[in-house]
Amino acid sequence: MAVALYPMDALLTDAGMTDSRPGPGGITLGINVAVREAVDRELAAVLARGATLLQAATDTAWGGRTAYFADPDGHPWEITWAPMFPLGEEGELRLP
Repeated sequence: MAVALYPMDALLTDAGMTDSRPGPGGITLGINVAVREAVDRELAAVLARGATLLQAATDTAWGGRTAYFADPDGHPWEITWAPMFPLGEEGELRLP
């Protein structure tokens, strides 16, 4: 598990949310994937199971790919491929 601090206004922008929607409560949950294409694949899978799209998968300025969805309770989730943070053999996030 990794914990990262991120400004609320930047999180709302990244997730395609506004202050008028139910907010992330100060957090968003994240799923890191091993390859770029997995962002789109995993997003399609959660949307097919009833999640709500918040922000379509997009390439980022920092070289990754990310998308946001809300689970049925409205909690925002991020799916990210971050090539600078590879995943280990068991899927664990490896921080430098």
